[in-house]
Amino acid sequence: MAQTNGSVQIIEPEDGARFDPHTNITLTAETAIPDIRRIEFLSGKRVIGSVSNEPYSLLWTNVPLGRYTIVARVVPADGPNVDSPPVNLRVYNALLTFWLDRISFLNDNKVFDIPLWQFAACLIYIFLAFYVSKILDFLTRVWLKRWTEKTATKFDDLVLDVLNGPIKIIVFVIFLRIGLEVFVWPPIVQNVLTKGFTIVIAWTLTYMALKFVDLVMGYWRQRARPEGSADRSFEDQLFPVIRKSLKVFIIVVGVLVTLDNIGVNITAALASLSIGGLAIGLAAQDTLANLFGAVAVFVDKPFRIGDYIKLSDVEGSVESIGMRSTRVRNPDGHVVTVPNKTMGNATITNITRRPTIKTVINFGLTYETTTVQLKRAVQILEEIYRGHPQTHDVIIAFNNFADSSLNINVIHWWKGTDGRACLAGMQELNFKVKERFEAERLDFAFPSRTIYLKQDSEPTNQLTQKS
Repeated sequence: MAQTNGSVQIIEPEDGARFDPHTNITLTAETAIPDIRRIEFLSGKRVIGSVSNEPYSLLWTNVPLGRYTIVARVVPADGPNVDSPPVNLRVYNALLTFWLDRISFLNDNKVFDIPLWQFAACLIYIFLAFYVSKILDFLTRVWLKRWTEKTATKFDDLVLDVLNGPIKIIVFVIFLRIGLEVFVWPPIVQNVLTKGFTIVIAWTLTYMALKFVDLVMGYWRQRARPEGSADRSFEDQLFPVIRKSLKVFIIVVGVLVTLDNIGVNITAALASLSIGGLAIGLAAQDTLANLFGAVAVFVDKPFRIGDYIKLSDVEGSVESIGMRSTRVRNPDGHVVTVPNKTMGNATITNITRRPTIKTVINFGLTYETTTVQLKRAVQILEEIYRGHPQTHDVIIAFNNFADSSLNINVIHWWKGTDGRACLAGMQELNFKVKERFEAERLDFAFPSRTIYLKQDSEPTNQLTQKS
């Protein structure tokens, strides 16, 4: 235990002296104690350096901004250590104090051991930070507004609206912190200011991220909205889930990062979240798989409500798309519920989205039809099918000598995707073909077989003679 008495004292610098940051300070002590080993200079509990020969002087180099209490400790050859009376030093930039520290009344009077001039300077810095932030915010909005007006998209305009408020707060806090950091505060005040600034910045950035999520989700929903209104019920289910999930994630990350920056140990919290997330993931893996399947269906949009689709085991019209499953009504009228995780991995044929409806017809004419009649039949089919206004394309060819007919193949593409209209139109075309073929006396073949019987009488006569 060191003793404190007047036998050792610091003669340089004087108590209450002020220095600029990152300058060199000469520390000098004198003592009346004979036969000493060394004199140590301490700042708090940290040893700055020691000297063992007279003059007991030490150069403290590159001293950072702060408030220091310096003590000279004599280590004698015999007996206890002896400390000098403390000397208080202040290291800050005088240009940033607005020369308030030169006013005796403000420098000599203190509140909570803080000179009054620091409180006055704080008010000035708050005033400057407020107006500097407003000026920078105004200039940023003017310049960015000119830039966004030159672009065709509206997304950058929305981003600018989101940034207006938070940017002002961030600039204000940064400038205020820069101003207040030049002063020497008691450790508890410095700790409160540091943590307070960190929390304000973190809260502002988190708020900006949450607003950005709303912006992106709203913009995405507007662009992804289908022409019809059938899918809106699915959007009403999916978008709130995605938005809330992203916001919860951002808030959790923001809280953890903030706690870590203000000195709170978050290792236990991260371990708990990891274990909880693992347990939830294992318990709800099917539910999560269906949810991600719903997101995949929404993003990729392989089908919409009302489309006629075909899977490996299911075929029918899509009636609804939910968060867990998709309901399909098959041709028999039954509703089949398909989990969305199956939809996300299945090969889906969307029949509704075909641009045309393809129909293949084979007209078989009898073998008694002459070549002239056969060419006439092809010509009639060309006139009928190509002349219909809903014909997108058609291929007609005499392509095969079948077992019982001369085959004319017709491949027709109906313009449109309405199945009922296509059936009605094809019926109309078939009636015209039947009428024209009857008028031209062109006969359709039907499955038939001609059997030729040949009787060989010679073996019979031989058998008769032998008998």
